[in-house]
Amino acid sequence: MADPILDCSDIDQHLGKAITSSRIREPIANNDIRRWAHAMHYPNLLHYDPTFAEQSRWGKLVAPQSFPCATDDGMGTSPACVGGIPNSHLLFGGEEWWFEDRRIAGGDMVYNERIPFDYVVKETKLAGPTCFQRGDNFYTNQHGQLLAKQRSTAIRYNAAAGGENVNKDEFEEPEWSDEEIDALENRKLGWIKELHALGHKERWWDDVKVGDKLPERVFGPHSIASFTTEWRAWIINTWGAVQVRKIDMIALGFTPEMAGCENDPDELLVNPEITDGAYYGPSRGHLFPKYARRIGMPRAYGYGGAMGAWVIDYMSGWAGEHGMVLHSVANFRGPALSGDVTIQTAEVIDKTVDAEGRHLIHVKHHMATQKGTTMATGTAEIRLPKKPG
Repeated sequence: MADPILDCSDIDQHLGKAITSSRIREPIANNDIRRWAHAMHYPNLLHYDPTFAEQSRWGKLVAPQSFPCATDDGMGTSPACVGGIPNSHLLFGGEEWWFEDRRIAGGDMVYNERIPFDYVVKETKLAGPTCFQRGDNFYTNQHGQLLAKQRSTAIRYNAAAGGENVNKDEFEEPEWSDEEIDALENRKLGWIKELHALGHKERWWDDVKVGDKLPERVFGPHSIASFTTEWRAWIINTWGAVQVRKIDMIALGFTPEMAGCENDPDELLVNPEITDGAYYGPSRGHLFPKYARRIGMPRAYGYGGAMGAWVIDYMSGWAGEHGMVLHSVANFRGPALSGDVTIQTAEVIDKTVDAEGRHLIHVKHHMATQKGTTMATGTAEIRLPKKPG
Protein backbone atom coordinates (compact mmCIF):
# COMPACT_ATOMS: atom_id res chain seq x y z
CA MET A 1 0.00 0.00 0.00
CA ALA A 2 1.39 3.41 -0.99
CA ASP A 3 1.71 6.02 1.75
CA PRO A 4 -1.62 7.83 2.02
CA ILE A 5 -1.87 11.58 1.76
CA LEU A 6 -2.50 13.09 5.18
CA ASP A 7 -4.17 16.46 4.74
CA CYS A 8 -3.76 18.40 8.00
CA SER A 9 -4.42 21.88 6.61
CA ASP A 10 -7.73 22.29 8.43
CA ILE A 11 -5.92 22.28 11.78
CA ASP A 12 -4.29 25.66 11.16
CA GLN A 13 -7.48 27.69 11.65
CA HIS A 14 -7.95 26.29 15.18
CA LEU A 15 -4.51 26.81 16.70
CA GLY A 16 -4.40 29.17 19.67
CA LYS A 17 -8.19 29.45 19.90
CA ALA A 18 -10.03 28.02 22.91
CA ILE A 19 -12.47 25.21 22.17
CA THR A 20 -15.62 24.33 24.08
CA SER A 21 -15.46 22.03 27.09
CA SER A 22 -17.76 19.43 28.63
CA ARG A 23 -18.62 20.46 32.20
CA ILE A 24 -19.38 18.24 35.18
CA ARG A 25 -22.90 18.94 36.48
CA GLU A 26 -22.35 18.32 40.18
CA PRO A 27 -19.39 18.78 42.52
CA ILE A 28 -16.85 16.01 42.79
CA ALA A 29 -17.98 13.24 45.14
CA ASN A 30 -15.81 10.97 47.26
CA ASN A 31 -16.99 8.03 45.18
CA ASP A 32 -15.71 9.73 42.01
CA ILE A 33 -12.30 9.79 43.67
CA ARG A 34 -12.56 6.20 44.88
CA ARG A 35 -13.65 5.00 41.44
CA TRP A 36 -10.66 6.69 39.84
CA ALA A 37 -8.12 5.21 42.28
CA HIS A 38 -9.72 1.79 41.80
CA ALA A 39 -9.66 1.98 38.00
CA MET A 40 -6.07 3.22 37.89
CA HIS A 41 -4.83 0.27 40.04
CA TYR A 42 -3.73 2.77 42.71
CA PRO A 43 -4.30 1.38 46.23
CA ASN A 44 -3.30 4.54 48.08
CA LEU A 45 -5.42 4.67 51.26
CA LEU A 46 -5.47 8.45 51.08
CA HIS A 47 -7.86 8.26 48.13
CA TYR A 48 -10.38 5.69 49.32
CA ASP A 49 -10.20 4.94 53.07
CA PRO A 50 -11.78 7.66 55.26
CA THR A 51 -10.20 6.45 58.50
CA PHE A 52 -6.70 6.75 57.04
CA ALA A 53 -7.49 10.01 55.23
CA GLU A 54 -8.80 11.68 58.40
CA GLN A 55 -5.30 11.34 59.91
CA SER A 56 -3.61 12.92 56.89
CA ARG A 57 -2.48 16.52 56.48
CA TRP A 58 -5.80 17.23 54.72
CA GLY A 59 -8.05 15.48 57.25
CA LYS A 60 -10.22 13.98 54.51
CA LEU A 61 -10.14 12.04 51.25
CA VAL A 62 -8.37 13.89 48.46
CA ALA A 63 -8.06 12.96 44.80
CA PRO A 64 -4.87 11.60 43.25
CA GLN A 65 -2.82 14.16 41.35
CA SER A 66 -3.82 12.33 38.16
CA PHE A 67 -7.53 13.03 38.72
CA PRO A 68 -8.12 16.31 36.78
CA CYS A 69 -8.36 14.58 33.39
CA ALA A 70 -11.23 12.45 34.74
CA THR A 71 -13.45 15.53 34.80
CA ASP A 72 -13.73 16.41 31.09
CA ASP A 73 -14.17 14.59 27.80
CA GLY A 74 -11.32 13.26 25.69
CA MET A 75 -8.94 12.36 28.56
CA GLY A 76 -7.01 15.53 27.77
CA THR A 77 -6.66 14.94 24.03
CA SER A 78 -9.60 17.10 22.92
CA PRO A 79 -7.55 20.27 22.25
CA ALA A 80 -5.09 18.01 20.40
CA CYS A 81 -7.86 16.73 18.12
CA VAL A 82 -9.19 19.75 16.25
CA GLY A 83 -9.42 20.19 12.52
CA GLY A 84 -10.52 17.53 10.10
CA ILE A 85 -8.07 14.90 8.82
CA PRO A 86 -10.01 12.70 6.37
CA ASN A 87 -10.14 8.93 7.06
CA SER A 88 -8.06 9.25 10.20
CA HIS A 89 -7.90 7.72 13.64
CA LEU A 90 -6.32 8.92 16.90
CA LEU A 91 -4.05 7.43 19.53
CA PHE A 92 -2.73 9.13 22.67
CA GLY A 93 0.96 9.94 22.14
CA GLY A 94 1.95 11.36 25.52
CA GLU A 95 1.52 14.26 27.87
CA GLU A 96 3.25 16.86 29.98
CA TRP A 97 1.87 18.09 33.31
CA TRP A 98 2.53 21.10 35.50
CA PHE A 99 0.87 20.92 38.94
CA GLU A 100 -0.04 23.61 41.45
CA ASP A 101 0.08 22.86 45.18
CA ARG A 102 -3.69 22.34 45.39
CA ARG A 103 -5.63 19.10 45.71
CA ILE A 104 -9.14 18.20 44.57
CA ALA A 105 -11.54 16.90 47.22
CA GLY A 106 -15.22 16.06 47.54
CA GLY A 107 -17.36 19.17 47.06
CA ASP A 108 -15.02 20.81 44.57
CA MET A 109 -15.93 21.78 41.04
CA VAL A 110 -13.37 21.40 38.25
CA TYR A 111 -13.40 23.44 35.06
CA ASN A 112 -11.19 23.16 32.00
CA GLU A 113 -10.15 25.70 29.39
CA ARG A 114 -8.71 23.95 26.31
CA ILE A 115 -6.51 25.55 23.68
CA PRO A 116 -4.98 23.78 20.62
CA PHE A 117 -1.22 24.38 20.58
CA ASP A 118 0.63 23.04 17.50
CA TYR A 119 1.25 20.04 15.23
CA VAL A 120 3.90 18.43 13.07
CA VAL A 121 3.77 15.63 10.49
CA LYS A 122 6.36 12.82 10.65
CA GLU A 123 6.87 9.41 9.06
CA THR A 124 6.07 6.44 11.29
CA LYS A 125 6.11 2.65 10.96
CA LEU A 126 2.50 2.57 12.10
CA ALA A 127 0.96 4.46 9.21
CA GLY A 128 3.45 6.44 7.14
CA PRO A 129 2.71 10.20 7.34
CA THR A 130 1.45 10.83 10.87
CA CYS A 131 0.30 14.02 12.57
CA PHE A 132 1.58 14.68 16.08
CA GLN A 133 -0.80 17.32 17.40
CA ARG A 134 -0.63 19.03 20.80
CA GLY A 135 -3.17 20.89 22.88
CA ASP A 136 -3.35 22.43 26.35
CA ASN A 137 -5.81 21.87 29.19
CA PHE A 138 -6.02 24.37 32.06
CA TYR A 139 -7.87 22.84 35.01
CA THR A 140 -9.24 25.26 37.63
CA ASN A 141 -11.44 24.92 40.71
CA GLN A 142 -14.60 26.77 41.79
CA HIS A 143 -12.44 29.60 43.16
CA GLY A 144 -10.78 30.19 39.79
CA GLN A 145 -7.50 28.78 41.07
CA LEU A 146 -5.32 26.83 38.67
CA LEU A 147 -4.99 23.17 39.63
CA ALA A 148 -2.88 21.85 36.78
CA LYS A 149 -1.92 22.33 33.15
CA GLN A 150 -1.83 19.31 30.86
CA ARG A 151 -0.27 19.43 27.39
CA SER A 152 -1.43 16.36 25.50
CA THR A 153 -0.09 14.86 22.30
CA ALA A 154 -2.48 13.12 19.92
CA ILE A 155 -1.23 10.86 17.13
CA ARG A 156 -3.52 11.18 14.10
CA TYR A 157 -2.98 8.95 11.09
CA ASN A 158 -4.71 7.24 8.19
CA ALA A 159 -6.83 4.49 9.75
CA ALA A 160 -6.54 2.09 6.81
CA ALA A 161 -2.76 2.44 6.76
CA GLY A 162 -2.65 1.58 10.44
CA GLY A 163 -4.79 -1.48 9.79
CA GLU A 164 -2.51 -2.59 6.96
CA ASN A 165 0.50 -2.49 9.29
CA VAL A 166 -1.02 -4.24 12.31
CA ASN A 167 1.32 -6.80 13.85
CA LYS A 168 -0.44 -10.16 13.36
CA ASP A 169 2.12 -11.88 15.57
CA GLU A 170 0.52 -10.08 18.53
CA PHE A 171 -3.07 -11.19 17.89
CA GLU A 172 -2.99 -13.84 20.63
CA GLU A 173 -2.82 -12.98 24.31
CA PRO A 174 -0.04 -14.55 26.39
CA GLU A 175 -1.08 -17.43 28.63
CA TRP A 176 -0.38 -17.09 32.35
CA SER A 177 -0.25 -20.17 34.57
CA ASP A 178 -1.66 -20.13 38.09
CA GLU A 179 1.89 -20.20 39.44
CA GLU A 180 2.87 -17.22 37.31
CA ILE A 181 -0.17 -15.26 38.48
CA ASP A 182 0.73 -16.02 42.10
CA ALA A 183 4.26 -14.74 41.49
CA LEU A 184 2.87 -11.58 39.89
CA GLU A 185 0.60 -10.96 42.87
CA ASN A 186 3.64 -11.17 45.17
CA ARG A 187 5.51 -8.65 43.02
CA LYS A 188 2.50 -6.31 43.08
CA LEU A 189 2.26 -6.58 46.83
CA GLY A 190 5.85 -5.46 47.28
CA TRP A 191 5.07 -1.99 45.89
CA ILE A 192 1.76 -1.76 47.74
CA LYS A 193 3.46 -2.56 51.06
CA GLU A 194 6.05 0.17 50.49
CA LEU A 195 3.30 2.63 49.55
CA HIS A 196 1.41 1.87 52.75
CA ALA A 197 4.54 1.72 54.93
CA LEU A 198 5.25 5.41 54.33
CA GLY A 199 1.81 6.19 55.73
CA HIS A 200 1.57 9.78 56.93
CA LYS A 201 5.33 10.17 57.34
CA GLU A 202 7.59 12.41 55.27
CA ARG A 203 9.92 11.17 52.58
CA TRP A 204 12.79 13.55 53.27
CA TRP A 205 14.68 15.18 50.42
CA ASP A 206 17.83 14.87 52.50
CA ASP A 207 17.64 11.06 52.54
CA VAL A 208 17.26 10.57 48.77
CA LYS A 209 20.47 10.05 46.77
CA VAL A 210 21.27 10.36 43.09
CA GLY A 211 21.19 6.85 41.68
CA ASP A 212 18.45 5.66 44.02
CA LYS A 213 15.82 3.46 42.40
CA LEU A 214 12.14 3.85 43.09
CA PRO A 215 10.41 0.59 44.06
CA GLU A 216 9.23 -1.47 41.11
CA ARG A 217 5.49 -1.23 40.45
CA VAL A 218 3.75 -4.14 38.71
CA PHE A 219 0.11 -4.54 37.69
CA GLY A 220 -1.87 -6.67 35.28
CA PRO A 221 -2.35 -8.82 33.34
CA HIS A 222 -4.58 -6.29 31.62
CA SER A 223 -7.87 -7.50 30.26
CA ILE A 224 -11.01 -6.28 28.58
CA ALA A 225 -12.52 -6.24 32.09
CA SER A 226 -9.76 -4.00 33.46
CA PHE A 227 -9.92 -1.67 30.44
CA THR A 228 -13.69 -1.39 30.94
CA THR A 229 -13.11 -0.47 34.58
CA GLU A 230 -10.77 2.30 33.41
CA TRP A 231 -13.34 3.58 30.93
CA ARG A 232 -16.08 3.79 33.56
CA ALA A 233 -13.92 5.93 35.86
CA TRP A 234 -14.07 8.94 33.55
CA ILE A 235 -17.06 10.89 34.85
CA ILE A 236 -18.33 11.61 31.34
CA ASN A 237 -18.97 7.90 30.82
CA THR A 238 -21.81 7.90 33.35
CA TRP A 239 -25.08 8.90 31.68
CA GLY A 240 -25.99 12.50 32.42
CA ALA A 241 -23.08 13.29 34.75
CA VAL A 242 -21.58 15.84 32.34
CA GLN A 243 -23.01 18.63 30.22
CA VAL A 244 -21.53 17.27 27.02
CA ARG A 245 -20.41 19.46 24.14
CA LYS A 246 -21.50 18.58 20.61
CA ILE A 247 -18.78 16.93 18.51
CA ASP A 248 -18.97 15.98 14.84
CA MET A 249 -16.77 12.88 14.61
CA ILE A 250 -17.18 12.59 10.84
CA ALA A 251 -16.02 16.20 10.39
CA LEU A 252 -12.91 15.39 12.44
CA GLY A 253 -12.18 12.65 9.92
CA PHE A 254 -12.99 9.47 11.84
CA THR A 255 -14.05 6.63 9.58
CA PRO A 256 -17.78 5.74 9.73
CA GLU A 257 -17.38 2.50 11.70
CA MET A 258 -15.31 4.34 14.34
CA ALA A 259 -17.15 7.69 14.43
CA GLY A 260 -20.51 6.77 15.93
CA CYS A 261 -22.27 9.05 18.41
CA GLU A 262 -19.73 8.96 21.23
CA ASN A 263 -20.86 11.38 23.98
CA ASP A 264 -23.45 13.00 21.69
CA PRO A 265 -25.61 15.19 24.00
CA ASP A 266 -28.73 14.99 21.82
CA GLU A 267 -28.65 11.24 21.32
CA LEU A 268 -27.96 10.84 25.04
CA LEU A 269 -31.59 11.87 25.62
CA VAL A 270 -32.90 9.37 23.06
CA ASN A 271 -30.78 6.20 23.21
CA PRO A 272 -27.82 6.74 25.57
CA GLU A 273 -26.32 3.31 24.95
CA ILE A 274 -25.18 4.25 21.44
CA THR A 275 -23.40 7.32 22.83
CA ASP A 276 -21.07 5.08 24.81
CA GLY A 277 -17.79 5.05 22.91
CA ALA A 278 -16.81 1.76 24.46
CA TYR A 279 -19.62 0.17 22.45
CA TYR A 280 -19.80 2.39 19.37
CA GLY A 281 -17.38 5.10 18.32
CA PRO A 282 -13.70 6.01 18.37
CA SER A 283 -13.04 4.18 21.64
CA ARG A 284 -14.54 0.82 20.65
CA GLY A 285 -11.17 -0.51 19.49
CA HIS A 286 -10.03 -0.57 23.12
CA LEU A 287 -12.49 -3.32 23.99
CA PHE A 288 -13.17 -5.07 20.67
CA PRO A 289 -10.15 -6.66 18.91
CA LYS A 290 -12.03 -6.62 15.58
CA TYR A 291 -12.00 -2.83 15.59
CA ALA A 292 -8.59 -2.53 17.24
CA ARG A 293 -7.05 -4.31 14.24
CA ARG A 294 -8.69 -1.95 11.79
CA ILE A 295 -6.70 0.97 13.21
CA GLY A 296 -3.37 -0.79 13.83
CA MET A 297 -3.70 -2.33 17.30
CA PRO A 298 -3.37 -6.14 17.40
CA ARG A 299 -5.85 -6.75 20.22
CA ALA A 300 -7.78 -4.91 22.93
CA TYR A 301 -5.67 -2.14 24.44
CA GLY A 302 -5.74 0.34 27.32
CA TYR A 303 -6.35 4.07 27.35
CA GLY A 304 -3.62 6.67 26.93
CA GLY A 305 -5.24 8.74 29.66
CA ALA A 306 -4.85 5.81 32.03
CA MET A 307 -1.19 5.35 31.09
CA GLY A 308 -0.61 9.00 31.92
CA ALA A 309 -2.30 8.51 35.29
CA TRP A 310 -0.14 5.47 36.03
CA VAL A 311 2.96 7.64 35.57
CA ILE A 312 1.73 10.42 37.87
CA ASP A 313 0.37 8.06 40.53
CA TYR A 314 3.56 6.00 40.63
CA MET A 315 5.70 9.00 41.46
CA SER A 316 3.13 10.77 43.63
CA GLY A 317 2.71 7.65 45.76
CA TRP A 318 6.46 7.49 46.28
CA ALA A 319 6.58 11.19 47.25
CA GLY A 320 3.93 10.68 49.94
CA GLU A 321 1.40 13.16 51.24
CA HIS A 322 4.06 15.74 52.16
CA GLY A 323 5.57 15.76 48.67
CA MET A 324 4.13 16.15 45.21
CA VAL A 325 4.90 15.86 41.52
CA LEU A 326 5.45 19.38 40.16
CA HIS A 327 6.23 18.53 36.54
CA SER A 328 6.07 15.35 34.52
CA VAL A 329 6.76 14.33 30.93
CA ALA A 330 5.57 10.99 29.55
CA ASN A 331 6.23 9.87 25.98
CA PHE A 332 4.08 6.88 25.03
CA ARG A 333 5.87 4.29 22.88
CA GLY A 334 3.45 1.39 22.93
CA PRO A 335 0.03 0.40 24.29
CA ALA A 336 -1.04 -1.71 27.24
CA LEU A 337 -2.34 -4.78 25.40
CA SER A 338 -4.76 -7.28 26.89
CA GLY A 339 -2.90 -10.15 28.51
CA ASP A 340 0.25 -8.11 29.13
CA VAL A 341 1.66 -6.85 32.43
CA THR A 342 2.89 -3.32 33.08
CA ILE A 343 6.12 -2.77 35.02
CA GLN A 344 7.14 0.72 36.17
CA THR A 345 10.62 1.72 37.33
CA ALA A 346 12.38 5.03 37.95
CA GLU A 347 15.78 6.34 38.95
CA VAL A 348 16.85 9.53 40.72
CA ILE A 349 19.11 11.48 38.36
CA ASP A 350 19.54 14.79 40.23
CA LYS A 351 18.70 16.80 43.35
CA THR A 352 18.22 20.58 43.21
CA VAL A 353 16.75 23.58 44.99
CA ASP A 354 14.82 25.86 42.66
CA ALA A 355 14.52 29.66 42.66
CA GLU A 356 11.48 29.42 44.95
CA GLY A 357 13.44 27.41 47.50
CA ARG A 358 11.67 24.15 46.75
CA HIS A 359 13.70 20.98 47.23
CA LEU A 360 13.37 18.85 44.10
CA ILE A 361 14.14 15.29 43.16
CA HIS A 362 14.62 14.71 39.42
CA VAL A 363 13.80 11.25 38.10
CA LYS A 364 13.67 9.42 34.80
CA HIS A 365 10.92 6.84 34.58
CA HIS A 366 10.24 3.83 32.39
CA MET A 367 7.19 1.69 31.70
CA ALA A 368 7.51 -1.71 30.00
CA THR A 369 5.72 -5.01 29.46
CA GLN A 370 6.76 -8.39 30.84
CA LYS A 371 8.65 -8.93 27.56
CA GLY A 372 10.67 -5.76 28.03
CA THR A 373 8.79 -3.83 25.34
CA THR A 374 8.88 -0.13 26.19
CA MET A 375 5.47 1.44 26.78
CA ALA A 376 6.51 4.89 28.02
CA THR A 377 9.55 6.93 28.99
CA GLY A 378 9.94 10.33 30.56
CA THR A 379 11.19 12.54 33.35
CA ALA A 380 9.72 14.31 36.36
CA GLU A 381 10.50 16.82 39.08
CA ILE A 382 9.14 15.92 42.51
CA ARG A 383 9.05 18.27 45.50
CA LEU A 384 9.97 16.66 48.82
CA PRO A 385 10.19 18.21 52.30
CA LYS A 386 13.61 19.03 53.76
CA LYS A 387 14.46 18.06 57.31
CA PRO A 388 14.33 20.97 59.78
CA GLY A 389 17.57 22.65 60.69
